Amino acid sequence: MKKAVSLYDSVRLLPNVGEVRAAALEKMGVHTVRDLLMCFPRSYENRGNIRRLTEGTDGIKSAFLLTVGTAPRTVRLRGRMTLTKFRAFDDSGTVDVVFYNQDYVRQVFSVGAVFRFWGTLHYSKTWTLSSPAYEPYREGEVLPDYIPLYSLTNGITRKVMESLIDAALAMPIPDFLPETIRLSNHLPTLAYALREIHHPESPKHLESALRRLVFDELFCLSVGIAANRKRDNVPQLAPFEPYDFTPLLTQLPYSLTGAQQRVLAEITSDMTGGTRTVREIPAMRRILIGDVGSGKTVCAMAAIYLTVKNGCQAALMAPTEILAAQHYRDMKPLFEALGFEVALLTGSTPAKEKRRILDRIANPLSPLPILIGTHALLEDNIRFSNLKLTITDEQHRFGIMQRSALTQKANGGHLLVMSATPIPRTLALSLYGDLSISRLDEMPAGRQRVDTFVVDDSYRERLNGFIAAQVADGGQVYIVCPAIEDSDEEEPAEEVPLDSLRPVPHRPLKSAETLYKQLKEQVFPHLSVGLLHGKMKPAEKEAIMTCFEGGDIDILVSTTVIEVGVNVPNANLIVVENAENFGLSQLHQLRGRVGRGKRKSYCILISESGGDAAKARLRVMTTTYDGYEIAERDLALRGPGDFFSGACDSQMRQSGGVRLRLAKCCDDTALMNAAFAEASRVIQSDPALTSPEHAPLRAELANYFNTTENSVS
Repeated sequence: MKKAVSLYDSVRLLPNVGEVRAAALEKMGVHTVRDLLMCFPRSYENRGNIRRLTEGTDGIKSAFLLTVGTAPRTVRLRGRMTLTKFRAFDDSGTVDVVFYNQDYVRQVFSVGAVFRFWGTLHYSKTWTLSSPAYEPYREGEVLPDYIPLYSLTNGITRKVMESLIDAALAMPIPDFLPETIRLSNHLPTLAYALREIHHPESPKHLESALRRLVFDELFCLSVGIAANRKRDNVPQLAPFEPYDFTPLLTQLPYSLTGAQQRVLAEITSDMTGGTRTVREIPAMRRILIGDVGSGKTVCAMAAIYLTVKNGCQAALMAPTEILAAQHYRDMKPLFEALGFEVALLTGSTPAKEKRRILDRIANPLSPLPILIGTHALLEDNIRFSNLKLTITDEQHRFGIMQRSALTQKANGGHLLVMSATPIPRTLALSLYGDLSISRLDEMPAGRQRVDTFVVDDSYRERLNGFIAAQVADGGQVYIVCPAIEDSDEEEPAEEVPLDSLRPVPHRPLKSAETLYKQLKEQVFPHLSVGLLHGKMKPAEKEAIMTCFEGGDIDILVSTTVIEVGVNVPNANLIVVENAENFGLSQLHQLRGRVGRGKRKSYCILISESGGDAAKARLRVMTTTYDGYEIAERDLALRGPGDFFSGACDSQMRQSGGVRLRLAKCCDDTALMNAAFAEASRVIQSDPALTSPEHAPLRAELANYFNTTENSVS
């Protein structure tokens, strides 16, 4: 008897999935049936909003209930193209319905038949409905109002995706959430939630499905973190000898703040055992959370200094080559003046230099003391001789497994992670509860306030003049766009987003490539305009940043690749396009790119959003400059979504990380707290998830964290 297909089986076992189609699905990150069901719609077509023909708008997609008035006729146009055409009507008027190269529709449409059409009306002498989607309508029959739209790839059409989803939904879908938790939180079953998110019957049904699926993501994330915390037997190691930081700190052009001194004392106590006289101490497990410009890097350098003075190695991992290279440039002269070599290892490091570095860090007689790099540090062939300190910068850009992978190379050494995203305390305790938390809540002296303004596109000409004036005065400008390139994907007014079944007007996002071309060729042809985005090759990005830092580029058009760590003191103006698309904490991060030098600095947020909620959020940026206060305000205004989209999702979707598909849209703080509380209770009662009741949860977590079941406990 043939074994039934389960959620965790390969998607290749579904009907009509061959090698070619399976390869296309894998490009979408779909390997199992479960992966397929978790490919949620990006939005929906609202075909339930039926309009009369006279209510249609030229160029806008709409739904119409029409009767076929004439028999379809097909004519051949130039080349091989054919056109099939017929008339259709409702009680308000008539329209020509046309299809190109779809001769078969002649057998579909008969005079007198009624169909629901979904398409774009165009007017040129007569009204035309061109190549619409259609569904036969019979009296008393209920057609679905909301049709899902998916992000697709070559080889996977919309119809193919829908048929595969339907095949998966027809399978038995077991529920991994313990029944007591599901019922006490008034959540529907997983089968119901998946069915409704792919084929919602109503806004109310979709809301219920979203609530369950968001709860699942937050619950699984928190269970994984809590389980890791429970089983993580912090290794013991010999305490470091304390050393005076004066030789390092006297090279700095400023004095430490009180907050920095406090954090240095906490780090020193962790690594030396404080005043205790013991043979072994628990390895440091600490996260340093500090606002933009609060001086986290100095604290990291002090931890590195203490490590190398004790004859051990230190490694610092940054999420981007730009940030890793900047750390290298900042630290290299300081440490080499003290007699300690520093090396940089990234994906673009030449092979010869990489071999030299690998030999040096593994050399037991004369090991390289300090290595700075990107994810390249996680490669299997990277082996250290005596690594005792690992640091991850911008921790929210890494996954839980990535953090662990680097720590494992230290064989139980000290761990310091840093984040420049101020996180509300409730979230910080849930996300980083396995770490001791240090906060830099004091800004260095001389750090100036960046005047912030919110404007709409009517200010464009005045803004361009302001940009030119700043450059003429010797300053430099960032212009940040939410997209790299223009999207060819049509997004009509009746398309609605996943997290809301209310139609929203479509506002095209400013793309960096298009704006760069406009500014360079039309607006500022006399200035030097540069372009930077994540799809560029590392060498290109490095060259652009070097030019900008050196003053050879006046205006840098960029995506959020410059969000973290980039330090150009001469830049004094940042402009953020489509600002309503960013979370407040992310806008605060972007604003932190300026105000680092002596020039008066400004942040201009451009938004065309007319919504009161969006306006209220952006107004916070004009009156609030403390990152922690902004984080708390954002949590109150919008819920935890902003923090999950940055703190958990951004690059945690990489190998070994966690992808939060829906929690980043979450605006329900109570739901988040409930998920975290339930996760804590589960781990308290069954730390290894060995009870029969938790067996389905254990299997789900193994898949969720892209790991093996044995690593969950």
